[in-house]
Amino acid sequence: MQPETDEEENSKLHPLVFFDLETTGLGQNCEIIQLAAVSGGHSLNLYAIPRCRIERGAARVTGFKVRRQRLYLHRQLVFTNSLREVLVSFIAFLQMLGRPLLIGHNSRNFDCPLLARALDELDLRAEFQASVSGCVDTLPLARELLRGRGLQSFRQENLVRELLGINYKAHNALEDVRALQTLYSFLRPTTEAVCRHLFTLDTMDSKPAVPSNKSQ
Repeated sequence: MQPETDEEENSKLHPLVFFDLETTGLGQNCEIIQLAAVSGGHSLNLYAIPRCRIERGAARVTGFKVRRQRLYLHRQLVFTNSLREVLVSFIAFLQMLGRPLLIGHNSRNFDCPLLARALDELDLRAEFQASVSGCVDTLPLARELLRGRGLQSFRQENLVRELLGINYKAHNALEDVRALQTLYSFLRPTTEAVCRHLFTLDTMDSKPAVPSNKSQ
């Protein structure tokens, strides 16, 4: 019987939830179109009709289009909820798993600030904060763990292709989180490494405590 890895021990202490957002663009005022999360065999995948227009570049990359207040993904009509319903369902998913660590790729700079703004608008921030143990961004985590590997890009789809030999449908939130869960299992970060990249919605603007000579 083999001893447990640090990742397995950390996972037992705090379940892991991998999440991703697809949005109307990349700016500070963009809005959520899709929210997906996965934890082991549990998954959540919800869509919302944004209040603002989907930028042309985002529409081209994601395949989303709004027509007559209906949302289409690659020309297929998808069922939508209000943003409040999406966030309440997400919080319920997190609560079901017992205050997990919330893990995303580039989440500290993009997904979590956008999520925080939406939670604040709907007065759900406190409920969300009570439902998670913290957040972890796998982008700086991967840069630290893979230093010296000669990787040219730390974009998630590139890491999955280079390290796992897998090509997948990037920019679909559900496919992204499934791929990220697999990538995280490959990276097998220690508890100490995870803790160096731990943050909350309240601390995400502060500088992370990571080695100063990490690869870019």
